[in-house]
Amino acid sequence: MASIPLPTSANPLRIGTRASPLAMAQAHLAAAALMKAHDLAPEALEIVPMTATGDRIQDRALAEVGGKALWTRELDAALDAGAIDMAVHSLKDVETLRDPRFALGAMLERADPRDRLVLREGVEAATIADLPHGARLGTSSPRRAAQVKRIRPDLVPVLLRGNVQTRLAKLAAGDADATLLAAAGLERLAMHDIGRTQPIGLLLPAASQGAIGIEARADDAATRALLAAVDHGPTHRAVAAERALLAALGGDCRSPVAAHAHWQGGGALRLDAEIYSEDGADHVAGHAIVTGEGDAEALAHRLLDDAPDAVRRLFTA
Repeated sequence: MASIPLPTSANPLRIGTRASPLAMAQAHLAAAALMKAHDLAPEALEIVPMTATGDRIQDRALAEVGGKALWTRELDAALDAGAIDMAVHSLKDVETLRDPRFALGAMLERADPRDRLVLREGVEAATIADLPHGARLGTSSPRRAAQVKRIRPDLVPVLLRGNVQTRLAKLAAGDADATLLAAAGLERLAMHDIGRTQPIGLLLPAASQGAIGIEARADDAATRALLAAVDHGPTHRAVAAERALLAALGGDCRSPVAAHAHWQGGGALRLDAEIYSEDGADHVAGHAIVTGEGDAEALAHRLLDDAPDAVRRLFTA
């Protein structure tokens, strides 16, 4: 690492992030990893928070107002202008096809990819299947809404947007009877006792859930070299498979899709995936062992070939 120019307090490495509490926690995890890998003083790093458009809009579904780009637009502009050196993202919120000006230099080791069921006071349930008849499930995720309707058609999805604290406040205020939150986010916010973890066999996670990605400018070799030291290879390969599947499906933020790649005994990478109709009534599931670049794409095409029209029309591949 001696050949890599290291940041100093006089010329700190600027780490861009959304300003939400969870995004800030993730930026601090990235900073800690960089400090440890390169023996940097805290003063050699500067965290630069900014408010994303997606954080400002709380009353509409993401698909209605611009999709996942609403989470990355401000960070992209700052990175492109040289106002920051890198941007830390929750990869679940990042577009599958990215601007070639930016390169994903590192992924930190993935946290728990599962969902947790969080209940309003007075409601009792261990899993989605146990919720009271007709309960209102607050979510802005097409995947979660479709999965919930498939498991329990009587449940009523209602729009619930905002950061973790906002959604918990809305739940406490009675806007919904239950909601689903990513276990990784709750853990990173030290909310260890909030909610009940749902089995992956019941709720397959979203692609990239639990993964933190760090982007740099594609032409910034020095920063990319710094990031290479904190890249967690097994996470990077697993999440890359999930994102390759999304790209091959041609889905957008309106498309209900779940995907989870995990390492099995013997070093095999298994990718499980499901695609749904909007109401969850129709769905197709499949899996593949990923050994090469085309395996995730092949699984996507098999799913689409087997899907009924109510599912296939939600994807553009």
